[in-house]
Amino acid sequence: QVQLVESGGGLVQPGGSLRLSCAASRSIFSLGTMGWYRQAPGKQREWVATINNVGTTNYVDSVKGRFTISRDNAKNTVYLQMNSLKPEDTAVYYCNIPLLGVWGQGTQVTVSS
Repeated sequence: QVQLVESGGGLVQPGGSLRLSCAASRSIFSLGTMGWYRQAPGKQREWVATINNVGTTNYVDSVKGRFTISRDNAKNTVYLQMNSLKPEDTAVYYCNIPLLGVWGQGTQVTVSS
């Protein structure tokens, strides 16, 4: 079984940036699509972004142009670069392997003045 550990969250002002990392306990080369989700208090977990093995990316409309998902198979890591952050981006962010149904423990992102 593969484990995922997210990091890089924190408190940031509106308009600021954060880069989240998702470190896997084994190679992600053969795992196919990787994804990021987020969950705000009292709300359902929401899909944010995905990236497949050939680099094709998809984003929820609310983050297009602001967030960038990437992967480094050699480092067993998936990233989410978040720019121009808004208060509505506040949530716990989770890494996901759809093929295996595996989730990380999450990292808190808070956007506030």
